[in-house]
Amino acid sequence: MKILILCTGNSARSQMAHGILQHLNADLDVYSAGTAPAKRVKPMAVDVMKDLGIDISHHIPVNVEIYKKERWDYVITVCDGAKESCPVFSGKVKHRIHLPFEDPDMTYDDKAQERQGYMNVRDKIILELFRFNAKTLSS
Repeated sequence: MKILILCTGNSARSQMAHGILQHLNADLDVYSAGTAPAKRVKPMAVDVMKDLGIDISHHIPVNVEIYKKERWDYVITVCDGAKESCPVFSGKVKHRIHLPFEDPDMTYDDKAQERQGYMNVRDKIILELFRFNAKTLSS
């Protein structure tokens, strides 16, 4: 099964979701991309994933344009529509799912608050993708 996880910057939420979903089900072919990809994955996203034994340090943000001609079983968008406009993917897709998560890259007073913010978003992503994996992919 081929899955694309899509966000704007492809630097935090989509990268964490990519790592989590691949970790939950190694048989899946998981990719992530953004409509305006950042230069690198956010270091705090890498750090909070490392806490769970999931290594996304080798991930690189990529532009969704490279995937538009491919066929996908699922495209999952992870942007929180209240804080940014979520990208639309016009490629060949069997199923589209929107799982909005708030942007963890906000202004924090200190590193501890930043870490907690990223952990909160990571944990919400885990919960939703566990549900997605259990309900959608195992049936």
